[in-house]
Amino acid sequence: METNDSATRKRILDAALIQFSHRGYAGASVQAIVDAAHVTKPTLYYYFASKAALFAALVDFAHDERLRLMQDAAGRGATLEEKLTEILEALFVFLKGHRNLMRLAFATAFASPGELPEKMNYLKKPQRNFEFIHTMIKKELAAGRMDRRFNSRELAFGIQGLLNIYAMAYLVLPDFRLNGKTAESIVTLFMAGAAKK
Repeated sequence: METNDSATRKRILDAALIQFSHRGYAGASVQAIVDAAHVTKPTLYYYFASKAALFAALVDFAHDERLRLMQDAAGRGATLEEKLTEILEALFVFLKGHRNLMRLAFATAFASPGELPEKMNYLKKPQRNFEFIHTMIKKELAAGRMDRRFNSRELAFGIQGLLNIYAMAYLVLPDFRLNGKTAESIVTLFMAGAAKK
């Protein structure tokens, strides 16, 4: 059961997400966020030190939750193919349930410096998430189960690139199918080109 404190924080985050995902960081106003959340500015600043901190909390949640989901999903697979399929399927479910949040996360990655809070390190967590996949690939390559014509980063970028292309396609085309079958197809495509012959 949610405490009133966490319910208020969630209401602020939900209102901020709508503002940031529709207007960008620079275009979103604190007043619009507090109005939509039905709180006062002092209440917002009690939970978040600034507009920048509120924005960072949303982007951090997107990346932190994706890492948690990837770790859990990888634990359900025995082979690399099974792990990657589980990961993609879990991330697709998250994407479908958090469309605005993922639009914000992708927009942050491609934003020009003036469109983001100053001094925001928006690359650290996506790089950390990439390294999770990269580490799995390195182990497979070292075990001789992947094509050594490619280095581990090239292979990790291959599967990460496929994942991101499909995710962006879903954000642009809401009827685009993202499900377990799609995840299996992506991993099969990747493994057919990367598996040792």
